[in-house]
Amino acid sequence: MEVDEVVCLPRLSRVAVCGGTHGNELSGVYLVRELLKEKKVTEKKEEDEEEKPVSVLMVLANPWAMQQCRRYVNTDLNRCFTHAALSGPLSDMAPYEMVRSRELNAMLGPKGSPEAVDLVCDLHNTTANMGLCLIAYSDCDWICLHIFRHLQRTMPDIPLRYIHFDVSKKESYSLDSVGKHGFAMEIGPQPHGVVRSNIYTAMKSGVQHMLDWVRFFNSGTIFEGGFVDVFTMVKHIDYPRDSETHNIMAAIHPQLQDRDFCLLQPGDPLFQTFSGETLRYKGKEPLYPFFINECAYYEKGIAISLARKRRVMIPAVRVQTEQEQQADQQGFASEEEE
Repeated sequence: MEVDEVVCLPRLSRVAVCGGTHGNELSGVYLVRELLKEKKVTEKKEEDEEEKPVSVLMVLANPWAMQQCRRYVNTDLNRCFTHAALSGPLSDMAPYEMVRSRELNAMLGPKGSPEAVDLVCDLHNTTANMGLCLIAYSDCDWICLHIFRHLQRTMPDIPLRYIHFDVSKKESYSLDSVGKHGFAMEIGPQPHGVVRSNIYTAMKSGVQHMLDWVRFFNSGTIFEGGFVDVFTMVKHIDYPRDSETHNIMAAIHPQLQDRDFCLLQPGDPLFQTFSGETLRYKGKEPLYPFFINECAYYEKGIAISLARKRRVMIPAVRVQTEQEQQADQQGFASEEEE
């Protein structure tokens, strides 16, 4: 791909900002509540502008879990957005989050359809020392990657990373997958059930800069191409466990704790058993750890996740003109007729 090639992409008319998908991750909860209060002022300002305003939908995704300040009520909502989960039979005894996922799919989707919102930004907190991360299912979604690059430039004092969950062999399952484009904005460290002002402020800045990018893009700004570092998740490692009780037998080693995205070399300390023994990383290649000792992942059997880092070249992008969009739609209609 030529560096100076410009990719023309459809306008982002509808954007959803979601908080409270996990009810005890409070930065997103409080931010969406604040944005809902500010929305009337924003809409009035955009009405006075010449260009078409972007429609921003603010969503509190899991209100029952939020009321109880719990990650979820019955099951993890952020695992309920596969096509099978959204379309299969639903009994009267179905978990609350299964019912709620269908309500959200009707509101923001349907997933995979032309009617789905153009972009979903789902807000999350982690107890791990990860800074601000965008987590996406694609390493070639130029919209998500350009938004990330814009955040890097506008938020230079905050560590930012782009995490790629490769689902080429399985289906995406999280709320952000309902949109045509989507990502989770994950920021920490912050304990669950707690809101820290610095973490909240960083998330608010990230959302504001993301929405600014969307408006710049829609107004015709050409964003130049370049390179972005992408961390592609390779595997998870569980805690050492007792074979009979399945209880964990070790904690993250002190030399690894809080060192998310610091390269883990074969032989480096990984765990420290409760009797004091050091257990070392036995992998054959150096990898980058993240979600180190994430509180919510104990139940999922994940002590750390490991990723490979590589540089991805992203092309220059601009919004399609109305004529280009009409030509695309006509071409799509012709293909359907054939």
